[in-house]
Amino acid sequence: MGALSTLFAPGRIAVVGATDREGSVGRAIMENLLDSFAGEVVPVNPSREEVFGRSAIDSVGDADADLAVIVVPPNVAVDVVREAGEAGIRNVVVITAGFGETGSEGATRERELIDVAEACDIDLVGPNSLGIMSTPVGMNATFGPENAQSGRMSFMSQSGAFITAVLDWANAEGIGFKDVVSLGNKAVLDESDFVEEWGDDEETEVIIGYLEGIDDGRRFIETAREVTRETPIVLVKSGRTDAGAQAASSHTGAIAGSDEAYEAGLEQAGVIRAESVQELFDAARVLESQPVPDSDAVAVITNAGGPGVMSTDAVGDSRLSMASFADETLDAFSEALPAEGNIYNPVDVVGDAGNDRFRDALDVALADENVGSALVLACPTAVLDYGRLAEDTVELQATHGKPIAACFMGGDRVTPAAKVLSEAGIPNYFDPARAILGLDALARFRDIAEREYESPTTFDVDRERAREILSAVEDRSDTRLGVEAMGLLDAYGIPTPDGEIVDSPADAREVAARIDGDVVMKIVSPDILHKSDIGGVKVGVAEADVEDAYEDLVSRARNYQPDATIVGVQVQEMVDLDSGVETIVGMNRDPQFGPLLLFGLGGIFVEMLEDTTFRVAPVSGVEADAMTREIDAAPLLRGARGREPVDVDGVTETIQRLSQLVTDFPSILELDINPLVATPDGVEAVDVRLTVDPDRLEGAHR
Repeated sequence: MGALSTLFAPGRIAVVGATDREGSVGRAIMENLLDSFAGEVVPVNPSREEVFGRSAIDSVGDADADLAVIVVPPNVAVDVVREAGEAGIRNVVVITAGFGETGSEGATRERELIDVAEACDIDLVGPNSLGIMSTPVGMNATFGPENAQSGRMSFMSQSGAFITAVLDWANAEGIGFKDVVSLGNKAVLDESDFVEEWGDDEETEVIIGYLEGIDDGRRFIETAREVTRETPIVLVKSGRTDAGAQAASSHTGAIAGSDEAYEAGLEQAGVIRAESVQELFDAARVLESQPVPDSDAVAVITNAGGPGVMSTDAVGDSRLSMASFADETLDAFSEALPAEGNIYNPVDVVGDAGNDRFRDALDVALADENVGSALVLACPTAVLDYGRLAEDTVELQATHGKPIAACFMGGDRVTPAAKVLSEAGIPNYFDPARAILGLDALARFRDIAEREYESPTTFDVDRERAREILSAVEDRSDTRLGVEAMGLLDAYGIPTPDGEIVDSPADAREVAARIDGDVVMKIVSPDILHKSDIGGVKVGVAEADVEDAYEDLVSRARNYQPDATIVGVQVQEMVDLDSGVETIVGMNRDPQFGPLLLFGLGGIFVEMLEDTTFRVAPVSGVEADAMTREIDAAPLLRGARGREPVDVDGVTETIQRLSQLVTDFPSILELDINPLVATPDGVEAVDVRLTVDPDRLEGAHR
């Protein structure tokens, strides 16, 4: 056990607000504890001499308890927690509501609660919590109607109602838990604390949860990343809202919503994200009890053609693959199966198959080294005994040591067989797709546990120059910067085309004269973000035409927005777009996870195409390279259809350098490099836009 061991294994629990009054929370908690808790329960209530036949004490300070459960009105709860802390009680569960979830007055009260917990070194769950459970000691310190059955999953939830519903369902399904925690408002202990605790707990095989938000995304990633080397984590994260619905100045800000941050953060943390409660438990049940497969190849053994095809489709929708059998396996199937059977995957033993034929086919499949896992898929027939099939499946799983999921389809006929399977740790699913999802979760966890993480590269950069460029917003009413901030990219080693911003036609021609060949000219204004839309960009301008082009660009900008601030015109070396690929590298700062990096296909249609992928910064070289492989347009970067491959290493390094920039400077709220043109000879950042928070400009983080 870890740092919270006494929270889940107390010897003595004080219930502050204990009562035997009908319909009260204090009564429900007392009844739940007295029903099964192996330790001592002390009721604390100055208005009662005894509760449920136990002598009540006046003060929690006299309880000498390992854990205090607080069920008193919110206006006195803080004082009670303080009293508990001063008496040396280090574990407190605050059931009481009326804190941060209720408005400003409640938020102030919750801040006081946090201060008391910190001052007294209290591990505090809640407030506004259903309570906690731990089955090894029989502790049900909740006011829920159901206790948990014993098991090896530990479960946390931000919704107390979700816990009560899950327990009611789980008890009917024979699913058990080790610990259960209602997180409540997470004033002190949060999801990261429990992930860390259960990662150190040998009795917890799987961590599952329902979360509505993660308060400290970076800490969660770092904590979960360590835990998932050995212990799988499966979470349902609700609230797929788009944080980018608010006005955003960059493409990244418009594309990257809060759910993209969670998706990226959970993936980097090694968490398996479930899309529903059903998926949560389908994955958790197989992860709790089955070994991880050596490969992604799955064999399907079935007596029904239609469901076999359904399972094949489900494999195609997953990371798994249908196993290709060895020649000796095919020979063995030919001997074991009738002529009308199918010896290829999915293996069809035919509807008239009895138990011997089914067993022989499963034995042959599991013996094949090409098979990583197996699905036993059966429909009821008069000649098939589900109970015996379950026993054979359990025996063969133990013999071969490979993961098996069962799909015994049917109703009452299945129940006894499913119990046999469940007791041996083999989950049974009615739907073949759900069974495949379970096996897919095992393969995903294997890959997560085998990941080799590396630290982000730290590049030699000019932080002081970058800070000076960002500080330009301090003297402006607008906090957005455009191509006038190209020097920011130079300071961090990101290649940019030769060019300058000028404020007169003559200066424009002078700069163009120093550049070999025709130039690109762009209006520079913080008020005009989409320059192409107003004709604010001219491509292929000859030196002789530069002065006229300057005048025309300024005129277009004035006509479009008379009050716009015109910084000048950028005169820039042309980049060969024909031999390259336009990509985008960007960042949007998420409130929970911090800098969220984006990479994808760039250009003027980026928001319509949205061929993008995300990571939470800082990222390593491995993570940056993975980003270049995840987009649909990845083949374009690596030479699809006879094209010469672009400098992918240069793209990867640019992602890493941008990652370092936005990590160093929290003042950068959003940023786009679009396009970052990748050619066989290298990469160049052609355009940039960003938004800066001047209040966070004190300096770079080291």
